[in-house]
Amino acid sequence: MACMTQALEEQIAHLTRTVEELSDVVAKQDAEVRRLTGIVDLLAQRARDREADGGGGVILGDERPPHY
Repeated sequence: MACMTQALEEQIAHLTRTVEELSDVVAKQDAEVRRLTGIVDLLAQRARDREADGGGGVILGDERPPHY
């Protein structure tokens, strides 16, 4: 019985450590996702502002500008 109790205590300790490690990983990932979401929001806002200001005209390759 004592051997079984010790084995269960060891398993619980191992699982507890694993849960704590995974919790740390999830917390770091949450911080990274929040940071990246902020960057994406900023870039999306810049794109909307640029589109509203410039009309979104893009000259590609050897295409003539509209004033020719």
